[in-house]
Amino acid sequence: MQQSQTILGLESSCDDTAAAIVRIGEDGAQVLSSVVLGQAELHAAYGGVVPEIAARAHAEKLDICVEQALTQANMTLSQIDGIAVTAGPGLIGGVVSGVMCAKGLAAATGKPLYGVNHLAGHALTPRLTDGVAYPYLMLLVSGGHCQFLLVSGPDHFNRLGGTIDDAPGEAFDKIARLIGLPQPGGPAIEETARSGDRNRFAFPRPLLDRPGCDMSFSGLKTAVLRTRDSLLAQQSGLTRQDQADLAAGFQAAVVDVLSEKSRRALEAYTADGERSFCVAGGVAANQAIRAALETVSSRFNATFVAPPLALCTDNAAMIAFAAAEQAGTRPPDDMTLSARPRWPLDRVQAPMLGSGKKGAKA
Repeated sequence: MQQSQTILGLESSCDDTAAAIVRIGEDGAQVLSSVVLGQAELHAAYGGVVPEIAARAHAEKLDICVEQALTQANMTLSQIDGIAVTAGPGLIGGVVSGVMCAKGLAAATGKPLYGVNHLAGHALTPRLTDGVAYPYLMLLVSGGHCQFLLVSGPDHFNRLGGTIDDAPGEAFDKIARLIGLPQPGGPAIEETARSGDRNRFAFPRPLLDRPGCDMSFSGLKTAVLRTRDSLLAQQSGLTRQDQADLAAGFQAAVVDVLSEKSRRALEAYTADGERSFCVAGGVAANQAIRAALETVSSRFNATFVAPPLALCTDNAAMIAFAAAEQAGTRPPDDMTLSARPRWPLDRVQAPMLGSGKKGAKA
């Protein structure tokens, strides 16, 4: 890396439009501004993110985000050293919007352009917030992804395990809809579960009977569905206590699975010096999950790192920082940079979810 870099980052892979400016120098990284414009109200009536609506909203808001990020940082585009953008994976319409905006900015300013893997942004966040040294163990747990990664460099990721079907965040959203809670499902489940009995329903803990760090949440989701249907058949509706108990039981099952798989990943993770166990991604905002993972980490005398909540969910600061980290290991991209709906971090191992015409899924 250069002695000092100031990077403008753009993020538009799902339903948050974001721009941020990050300065990286000898004293570490500093987030000069971070703007995130959500779309929850646009998708509320549909029970989930509608890709076409999200893409249109990104196209309308990206320039607004950039302007606000520059204003917050008291800077102009001429003072920026590079443009970074999420180039995948994600909802393709949103990713295209971000990539095209970044290309326009790079062409107009003559600044270098860096296409960044959205997952790499999350995986490198502990270095942005805490300066964690390589190698470290990362649990990337979000709405669309769940992986244990050994992070050995800015573009060197070794997957130890991951979900073979639904990601936890996806499962949280689906369960919230099943039991009549609002979206986004993660915060709704967490809040409702506080008044619930986690032991009322005997939900499964998938794949704990098999070795390794792979995870599955589709069977758990089905178990909650069947329990809900049984309650509906018995009493023609769900009481608030039913909702709380279903939420608490589901969340407890997810916590148990992530805790046990984290224990196994920590057993497989070795380092010469201090060991660090990091967690990032939207689901990492769940306090019950954070507390359980911190407990597991302490048993292995590993430093537990969970970035601030604002940097766990989708943001552009992580994209700007990832570009700065990778700038020393690869050249900038040119105007042929394309949006990628699929983009595995570990390019050596076989994809967990298979491949298609668009490439490996994860």
